[in-house]
Amino acid sequence: MLAALCCAGFARQGPAVATLSIFVEPLIREFGWSRTALSGAVSLAGVMAALVSPPIGRLLDRRGSRLVLCAAVLVNALALALLALTPSLAVFYLLYCIARMNWAAAFDLGIYGTISKWFVERRALANSIATMAQMGGLVAMPLIAQFAITHGGWRTGWLALGAVTLAVGLLPVWFFLDRPPPEADAAARGGAEPAFSRAQAVATPAFWLLMLFTVLVYPVQAGVSLHQAPHLIERGLEPTSAALIVSSFSFMSGVGTLACGFLPRRLPLRFVLALVGLLLALGIVLLKRVASPAEGTLAVGLFGLGIGAMLTLLPLAWADYFGRANYGAIRGLALSAQVLAQATGPLLSGVLRDATGNYQLALNVFAVLSGLSAVAALAARAPVFKTVSSA
Repeated sequence: MLAALCCAGFARQGPAVATLSIFVEPLIREFGWSRTALSGAVSLAGVMAALVSPPIGRLLDRRGSRLVLCAAVLVNALALALLALTPSLAVFYLLYCIARMNWAAAFDLGIYGTISKWFVERRALANSIATMAQMGGLVAMPLIAQFAITHGGWRTGWLALGAVTLAVGLLPVWFFLDRPPPEADAAARGGAEPAFSRAQAVATPAFWLLMLFTVLVYPVQAGVSLHQAPHLIERGLEPTSAALIVSSFSFMSGVGTLACGFLPRRLPLRFVLALVGLLLALGIVLLKRVASPAEGTLAVGLFGLGIGAMLTLLPLAWADYFGRANYGAIRGLALSAQVLAQATGPLLSGVLRDATGNYQLALNVFAVLSGLSAVAALAARAPVFKTVSSA
C-alpha cells in the first residue's frame, strides 16, 4: 500500500513548477507568450485548488483514497497529454490549471490522508518515505520532459509526461488501495487516538495555530525557493556555482525528510515544528550575507533541511492532533489556506525585488515570517479529545 502511494507521489510531479520550467522557452518561441502569462497559470491553479480542497477532503473520508487518487492520476494523464495539442494560451490555462489543481489538492489529500488512516506508530516514517518518492518524481519528470523535447519537440514532452503519469500511477493505486484501513493499534503511544469531527477541530486553538504556522511558513518556502538562484547571482556568485548551491538545497531537503522518519513518536511535534521555523529563519539570515559558494551552501543547506522537515511533519501534525476519522475534511480546510499562502510567496518576493533593486527586503520579510512561525508552533499544543475513540 505504501509502495502504491509512492508511485502516485512520483506520478504527481508532471505539472510541478520545476517541470513546467522546462517548457517555458519552447512555448515562448512557439507562441510568443510572456513569462508573466505562463506564471499566471500556476497562481490561478492555486486558487482553484483552494476552492476544491474542502469537498475533496470530505470525499476522501466518505469514499476512500482509491477513488480520489485514481481520478487524479487519470485526469492528470489526460490533461498533460492534451497539452501536446495546445493551440492557444486559453487552452493551455484550462488544461494546465486542471492538472496543477489536482497536484495541489487531490494528490496531497489522497497520499497523506491514506497514510494517516493506515499508520499510527510509524506514521512519521511512512510520511517520510512518501515524501521522498515525490522528490524522486520532482527530479525525474523534468529530465523526462527535457529528453522528449530534445528528441521530438515540446509537444512530445507533454505526451511523455502524460504517459509516465498513467503508467506509474494508475495500476498500483487501483490494485492496492481497494481495502479499508486496519484498526491501527495506538496502544504503543500511550492511549487511544483522537477522532475529532471537523466542527470539533475548528473549535480548538490548536487548529488555528497550526493554520497560522502554515500561512506563515508556506510563503517562505515558495518565495525563497523560486528566487534563490537569482539572489546568489546578484551577490556575485557565478551561475554555475549558484546552480550547484541550489542542488544542495534539494539534497538537504531530502535529508530533512528522511531524518523526520526516525524522530521519536513521543517527542511533541510542536517543538520540532518550532525548530523548523528557526532553521528557515537562520538559513535566510545567512543567505542575505552570502559572499562565497561555501557560505551559500551553508545557508541554502539549512533552509533546505527545514523545508524537507516541514513538508513531512505538517501532514503528520494534522493527523496526530485530530485523528484519522475525519482527516480529509479537516486537512482539506487547512490545504485551502496552504495553497493560497504558497502562491503569495513568489509574487511578494518578485514585487519587493523590483521595488528595491535587490532581494534584501524580501529576505527580511521571510526571516520575520519564519520566526513568527516558530512562535505559532510552540503555542500549538495538541488538543485534548474528551471522548475515547475505539481506534
